[in-house]
Amino acid sequence: MGKAMDMDLIYCFFDAANMRRWNDHLRPAELTELDKQAHKMVIAWVLAKFEESEKNESIDWRRLIENAMFSFLQRIALTDLKPQLFHRMVREKGDEVNDFIIKDFDERVPHAEPGFRRRFAEYLKKETTSKEDRIIKAAHYLATSWEFKLVYNANQTMYGIEKTKGDIERQIKEYADISGVINVFFGKDAFDFIDLCGQLRFQQRWARAPRIPQTTVLGHMLMVANMIYLHDLDTGADDDKIYKDYFTALFHDLPEVLTKDVVSPVKKNIGGLEELLAEYEKEKISDTLMPLLPKAWHDDFLELINDPFGSADNKPIKTCDLLAAYIEAHVSGCYGISSRALSEGKEMLRKKLLSSDTDIDVKGLIKRLDEMKI
Repeated sequence: MGKAMDMDLIYCFFDAANMRRWNDHLRPAELTELDKQAHKMVIAWVLAKFEESEKNESIDWRRLIENAMFSFLQRIALTDLKPQLFHRMVREKGDEVNDFIIKDFDERVPHAEPGFRRRFAEYLKKETTSKEDRIIKAAHYLATSWEFKLVYNANQTMYGIEKTKGDIERQIKEYADISGVINVFFGKDAFDFIDLCGQLRFQQRWARAPRIPQTTVLGHMLMVANMIYLHDLDTGADDDKIYKDYFTALFHDLPEVLTKDVVSPVKKNIGGLEELLAEYEKEKISDTLMPLLPKAWHDDFLELINDPFGSADNKPIKTCDLLAAYIEAHVSGCYGISSRALSEGKEMLRKKLLSSDTDIDVKGLIKRLDEMKI
């Protein structure tokens, strides 16, 4: 029986870094599907927290996380379709489209954990009208709107751009009943937090090493979050742990938007720098990040973001972090793009992973990655 934390499935998510968004428009920055999905999950967290705090609604976080992953896999299978065509295909050719998506998934992930595959197939066939599904869809359109604002100024003379603008606004207003949607759309309340997180879509990983694909900090954060969720499925984690692990992983590099990335050799070779960085990050989190969120969320958010790798319980998250970095270096090498910094970094990561004290099958995952034809 397969495990949920399957390298073929992990690579499916990673490969979305090669999917370009708005590729028929002039773009001021590269926009990828992996980053869009990461931003969507940040926004989904914000919208769900509004539902909890303003409406006293309970959120099924496990359902929200997993259904967001299913919608991501659906998008991966159907690639970069125009939204109008995507929705029409799903509406008019639903059964055929679903059969194609499952077939594509089975080919990509031949040893998928049966329960995960079954729930994915059920997700495709049912009406996605639950509160959690509506939050996911609203977050999807808000993330699209954020991207569109970047694209719009460079494409104002393009035919159809105003219609695209109107379509996005109309789609968002269909979810106006969800607490926070209108406020976020019009730049109030937690919009600045969402905007700040979005800036991590412009911050490249491995800044000194040329790579393909050039993954970003935000996309990396989603990779770590998705991996820890799959690990938690394998270990039978309860709902509280699922929530804490996933969003700790999703926000684990968020302070980098305040400090930028300080590469490991600099951290390790300048005495006391790591402690100085940790102190500076705490100051900036307090001064810059926390005022962007409602006070009612502060305790929960601080628990997620403070020292994400510090406790023994968070060792698997650190392993997922290292594994995501290893995949970034390995895949670029498979594409024929490497460098001394990248190859040395990959070897260092491999040694750390193979010697890590964790219940994740690191050896098996690396072995499968080595075998894959990328």
